[in-house]
Amino acid sequence: MKYRYTPFMELLLAPLLIALFFSAFIYWEHFALTSKALNTFSGLIALYALLHAPKRTVLISGFWIGLLWCYWIGFSFQYYGLGWATWLVALGFGIVYSLYYGTMALTSNPFIRALVLFALTFVWPMDFNWMQPELIFVESYLGFAKWQFALVLFSLALSGWFSGFKKLFPLMLLLGAIQTSYATPPLPDVKIKLVSTDISQDFKWQNERLEQTLQENFDAIDDAIAQGYDLVVLPESAFPLYMNEYAVISEALAQRSMHIAILTGTLHKEDGLNYNVSYLYNEGNVTIAKKTILVPFGEYIPLPEFLRGWVNREIFGGGADFVTAEKPTDFNVKGATFRNAVCYEATRSELYTPEVRYIIAVSNNGWFKPSIEPTVQNLLIRFYARKNNTIVFHAANGGGSGIVY
Repeated sequence: MKYRYTPFMELLLAPLLIALFFSAFIYWEHFALTSKALNTFSGLIALYALLHAPKRTVLISGFWIGLLWCYWIGFSFQYYGLGWATWLVALGFGIVYSLYYGTMALTSNPFIRALVLFALTFVWPMDFNWMQPELIFVESYLGFAKWQFALVLFSLALSGWFSGFKKLFPLMLLLGAIQTSYATPPLPDVKIKLVSTDISQDFKWQNERLEQTLQENFDAIDDAIAQGYDLVVLPESAFPLYMNEYAVISEALAQRSMHIAILTGTLHKEDGLNYNVSYLYNEGNVTIAKKTILVPFGEYIPLPEFLRGWVNREIFGGGADFVTAEKPTDFNVKGATFRNAVCYEATRSELYTPEVRYIIAVSNNGWFKPSIEPTVQNLLIRFYARKNNTIVFHAANGGGSGIVY
C-alpha cells in the first residue's frame, strides 16, 4: 500500500516530524530525559522515513535537521560584533544540511538512499564533524559502529519491499546491531578535580574582570590542594591571557604544582604566532600542550586561500588566526598517561589512538550559551570514547564538565 502525501504533509509536516525524530536524542539528553527505548524508536523512525519518503520531503527534512542540530553556531558571532548574523548563520547551516541529506533525494530507491546515507557518515561539510548520522544511537539499544549502522540501514531499506505484518521480517536483522554496553578501561589511580566555571563571554576577556578571574582560579587550585587531589583541571582559556607573557602568574602556578599537578587552558604566543593551549604544571615543571585541530570559522577559516585572509580580517577582525602543533601532547601524572585535548579536539577521531586510554579535555562553551551545544559536544565525546575504549576527563566553562565514557 502506498501512502498519498498532500502538499502540506510532503512539504511541511512530514519534514519537520522527520527532523524532530532524528534530533530527539539530543533534546532528551539536554533536558535529562534520556531513554534508550525512546532513542532507539525515534532513530529508527527517522531513518526509515529518510529512506522511503518523497524526494522533496527528504530535501526539506535536511534543512530542519541542520537547524535543530546547529542553530546555536551563530551565537558566537555576537562576540565579534556580528550579532546581526546569528540567524543568518543558522539559516546557512540549514541550507548546507538540506543539500547534505538532499543527496538522498536524487533517487527514490531505498537501497541506493541507504548507500548514500552510509557514505555521508564519512563526509564533513566545511571540515565540521558534528553532524554524524550514527550519533543518533549513542544512547540506545543499537550500536553505532559503521557495520552496525550499515546493518540498520539495510534492514530499514529492505522492509520497504514488504507490506502489512511482513514488514517486520527484515527488522529481525536489527537484532544483529543490538549493543547495550561498551568496554571501559579502569579509572587511573589519580585523584582528579575538574573545575567547572560559568563565566559569560561578555565579561571573560574584559581587563576589569581579570583580577577576579585570577583569584577564582587560584582559590580553586588551593581548594583542590586542601582536599588532597593529585591533579586539578581548569577549563579552556581559564587564564584569559598569553601565559608566557605573565611570568609572575606562571611562577605562582609552578610553586603550587609542588603540591598538586595543575592543567589549565590559556593562550600562548611564540614567534609572532598565537596558540590555543593547555599548560601543565607538575612538580615545578611546565609542559605546553598546543592545540592540533582548530575550530572551523572559530579559529581558522575553511575557505580557499584567496578568501581566507579577507574574511578573517574584515569579518572576524583577525580573531580566527590561530595556528596548530603537528601532533597532540601526552603527559604523565603519577604514572598515568593522559592526552591533552582543547575543546573541539575532544570531538575528533584523530585524538583517539590505540595507545591512549585517558584524555583530559578543556572547553569554553560560554560562546554558545544558552543552547544545546554542550550537550552535542558531550554526546560526541561519548561517541568517540566508546568507540576507542577511552575515558575523557572534561573541564568546561559554560556547561559540559564531567567524566565521559
